[in-house]
Amino acid sequence: MLHKLREKTSGWVATVILGLLIVPFAFFGMESYMSQRVDTYVARIAQPPSWWKSAPQVWPVTYLWDVHDIDSQAYRERLEDARMRMRAQQGENFDPKAFESVENKRRIVDAMVDEQLMLLAADRANVVVSDAEVRDNIQSTPAFQVDGAFNAERYQMQLAGGRPPMAPTQYESKVRESLKTALIPVGVAASAFVTDAELDRLTRLLFERRDVGFVLLPPPAADTAEVTPAQIEAWYKTHQGQYRSPETVRLEYVEVDGSKLPAPATDEAALRKRYQDQISKYSTAERREVAHILVAVPANASEVQKKAAEAKAKQLAAEAQAPGADFAALARANSDDAGSKANGGDLGWIGKGSMPGAFDAAAFAMQAGEVRGPVKSDFGWHVIKLNQVQAGAQRSFEDVRAELEKEVQEGGREQAFNELTGKLVDAVYKNPTSLVPAAKALGLAVQTTPVFSRAGAPGIASEQKVLRAAFSEALMQDGTASDPIEVGPLRTVLIRVIEHKPEQAMPLAQVRDAVVASIHADRQQKAAQAAAEALVKAAQAKGLDAAARESGLAVNEVNDLDRRSQAPSAEAVAAFFNLPRARGGVLPVGMTRAGGGYLVFAVRAVRDGDLTQITPQIRAKQRKEASDMTGQFAQDAFVRAMRGNYKIEVAEDRL
Repeated sequence: MLHKLREKTSGWVATVILGLLIVPFAFFGMESYMSQRVDTYVARIAQPPSWWKSAPQVWPVTYLWDVHDIDSQAYRERLEDARMRMRAQQGENFDPKAFESVENKRRIVDAMVDEQLMLLAADRANVVVSDAEVRDNIQSTPAFQVDGAFNAERYQMQLAGGRPPMAPTQYESKVRESLKTALIPVGVAASAFVTDAELDRLTRLLFERRDVGFVLLPPPAADTAEVTPAQIEAWYKTHQGQYRSPETVRLEYVEVDGSKLPAPATDEAALRKRYQDQISKYSTAERREVAHILVAVPANASEVQKKAAEAKAKQLAAEAQAPGADFAALARANSDDAGSKANGGDLGWIGKGSMPGAFDAAAFAMQAGEVRGPVKSDFGWHVIKLNQVQAGAQRSFEDVRAELEKEVQEGGREQAFNELTGKLVDAVYKNPTSLVPAAKALGLAVQTTPVFSRAGAPGIASEQKVLRAAFSEALMQDGTASDPIEVGPLRTVLIRVIEHKPEQAMPLAQVRDAVVASIHADRQQKAAQAAAEALVKAAQAKGLDAAARESGLAVNEVNDLDRRSQAPSAEAVAAFFNLPRARGGVLPVGMTRAGGGYLVFAVRAVRDGDLTQITPQIRAKQRKEASDMTGQFAQDAFVRAMRGNYKIEVAEDRL
């Protein structure tokens, strides 16, 4: 039998089959058959190899393509960063449901794809970011600066306190990649320019002025024609989206209001102890206004230099102590303290212990107007003048007793509020499908709201935080209690949805009157539009003035309008300037909505902006704005072109 098996497997057919089986094993190995691969990317960017740009995207050639994935972890981090920024910007108006929309998530992914494309473009252009550029970027970041200068300690603290925390090497790598990504698109945008001829044309257009005649058509008479049942049915079917009842909920809730909790009793001895514990809060330390002249002594100074500095300080002290001496002038001429020299040596008001030991001791042992020196410090020799003394003060217990009592009561009320809220939350979590047992155990009332929509209702349903929680999928579907919702200082509520009605179509019988009113309004609007179109047609044939006279209407004139004019309305002015200029001597005629009616107009004259009236400052501003806009268009075009070079796949089911 083995002999026959060998004969059957040694022919050319067997050889071909064996060769075909070898190919996939050569490409992918045995492990690809033994293990399952799960893709986790949210976007994939693929491009054929540079040496085979026409390579088809078919198996197994696809394994030769350059593939770059945006993984789900990076996307989640970017999503959370965007969420935090938007929540910080919008505060209580932040809408989590709107943020979680597919459109918003797709915008975030598209931005990440564009960044990856710019990084690939930089790699292909052999862009390199130097260490010096990375260092300059980091050192110029305001978040890492103290008093306008880079501070290494602050840099480390900011990175350690970030979300997530980062080591300096990680952050530097991130900055390097960011600079590399931005280099080409920023360069494309910066390369844009506007010629003088283009700027002239733009200026003539922006500062153009127009003379316009217009007729404001009166509203047509109210429609009173009969509306048949068939018309009602047809309108209802084609406009069902207008006749839907909104999504509504009804809540039960328990409120903890700290302001209604009883204030704790105050004890006189406890108040006096609190006063003693906080005595510094009610005391003002003595302050002194001083000025000085510094004769600096370098750390590596020789003995000769030290003696010379001391001698100079003694001489300056003697001059400053002389009757009628101008201490400020001496400081401006001789002090080595760059910070106070220009101000005549003035150091402002200082408190006890705020200056180096000997300086501090001397300053607080002097009388107002006295000059002492020289006084030695680590910086050199000082000549000190005491300008003023502001004595310390301390408020008595009787003066602050009311404040202390209020603090004790507020602290006790806050503590009671926190304890009660904590107990309520613990009790509700044990039975989250009802608020009644927890409220009853703590002596709190369970209240209910009327039915309300996302527009809210009076009471707690007017709070944005409550509205967002009430219409969250978790509370509407599960019927469980919410987490505590803070609706004010010392005021918290827990809510539970006890009734939920989704948005739904309203039956025709319920909205029949509204349907009839809509049909009448539609007829009236169409009549107004037909009248305006008829007037436009007549004005195009015989001129607006003649057409208006035949219709018994008045023509209004507005002359020398510019694009910023507000009369007769901003919308009307926009329509006036959107109408093309006259061609072949025929004045252009147009129409636009004006409030509840229509406005028919004719552009009688057009005058270009006067270039001679444009100042150099305005022209420079226009050039910059036009260049910036052109640069942005060029940058967007570059990104679109890059997108065309790659096959981009977004896994929307993973967003």
